[in-house]
Amino acid sequence: MENAASVPKPSSSAQAELVFDLARSLRERVLPALGSHAGRTFSGDGAGGDLTFAVDELAERSLEEFLAERAPGLAYYSEDRGLVAPAGATDVLIVDPIDGTRPAMAGLESACVAVALAPLGDGDPTMADVELGCVFEIKSGDWFLAEHGKGLRSSRSIGPSAVADVGRMFWAYGFRGRPARAIVEVIGDLIDASSVGGGTFELGSQAFAMTRIATGQLDAVVEVGSRLIEEVPGMREEFERVGRGQVLNNSPYDLAAPWLCLVEAGGVVSDGWGAPLDRHQLLGSGHEFQMSSISAGNPALHRALVEAVDAGVARLREARG
Repeated sequence: MENAASVPKPSSSAQAELVFDLARSLRERVLPALGSHAGRTFSGDGAGGDLTFAVDELAERSLEEFLAERAPGLAYYSEDRGLVAPAGATDVLIVDPIDGTRPAMAGLESACVAVALAPLGDGDPTMADVELGCVFEIKSGDWFLAEHGKGLRSSRSIGPSAVADVGRMFWAYGFRGRPARAIVEVIGDLIDASSVGGGTFELGSQAFAMTRIATGQLDAVVEVGSRLIEEVPGMREEFERVGRGQVLNNSPYDLAAPWLCLVEAGGVVSDGWGAPLDRHQLLGSGHEFQMSSISAGNPALHRALVEAVDAGVARLREARG
């Protein structure tokens, strides 16, 4: 396993350096607990509605300690704390200290730290305001650092794929907290089409999956839970049943950093209907803030995926009467 101290720091602006250092610091703190059964202990519910495990609480304390020392005037929003905004803060960090808590507890590589930064402005920033995004893989130590309009730098080689045939695509989707039968009704044809000529994966981390598109290891990621709630009668109740009373689709802290990384790498990301994510608010985690997303390595594949999701949602609506 790679030593965190050996990870090279990219030269950049002071803000980019802070975002990178925070992500690296959180990774270093969580790494020794990777795969630990003690980390599976429940410690409550987070602001985002999901269960907070002991390893999550460790990461959140590390976040607080780092900012108290390095940037006490900076606001932040995290999965378990919500918004913490000191008086006079002008910028806000959007932090998922462990994106992929369950893979982290299992000791798998698909667990990441995700950190984004945006101007706080009037307190209502959107995805379009994100200026920096960093994803740090906990197990490997590989990293991705994006600056709006300046591209993506990484410890890995970058190059989204040109695969446009859904039958040949390698892609990921998510089931955590989602009603499986409804999700499969929507994406089942895509799973069938690609299961032999391509490959399908449930990786447990949106940040890990989306950065696999940037590296060309995956061609797409499809996550359409929020769209189902909006369009299919009775679906919210199904999500709340599986989510133990909560809706657990992707929130801004799941998407902000990997979204910027993938877009700056040349990939395509939209909401579940094919529209840009730019207008979506950054600081919140309930259903009204959550986002569907369709991500692909190129526009042709993205168009095919949007068409397939449209057909799948129509099929689900018809099946449910």
